[in-house]
Amino acid sequence: MYIHIFVCMKIEEEIKQKRFDSEYAKLIVNIIFTGNWINLKTSEILKKENLTLQQYNILRILRGQYPAPASVNMLIERMLDKMSNASRIVDKLEVKELAERKINPDDKRFADVLITEKGLNVLKVLDEKIKETEKNILHLNKTEVKLINDLLDKLRG
Repeated sequence: MYIHIFVCMKIEEEIKQKRFDSEYAKLIVNIIFTGNWINLKTSEILKKENLTLQQYNILRILRGQYPAPASVNMLIERMLDKMSNASRIVDKLEVKELAERKINPDDKRFADVLITEKGLNVLKVLDEKIKETEKNILHLNKTEVKLINDLLDKLRG
């Protein structure tokens, strides 16, 4: 029989704060802290492929559109980090040959952005690494994960 044991560290211990004004205040701090923790773990994986979280996000959006192109405006709408400069991120992905821009044939003022074969291959490698890390860092069963997803959706609702 296999028993999985993990240490659960409470937010109070993580940030060395004994009490919060309310459970709501604690929840907000806990969500921000946990989001940053997940970003750090993901960034460590992406760093090995010389990618940022924002570049990874754009590549995933482009893969979801593939083989259809995406506009920069579409990328902005779908990005997780709304403060990012999508156009500049696409520029960096072009330099790395992970994405390419083509003039839109219907409207020359706009460019279509496409993921390249190299970009698709990089995502394939990252998918495996991210899935493995998810198993290692998330000590939750599928029911718990669904509950958290539902509660976070409700929170934003």
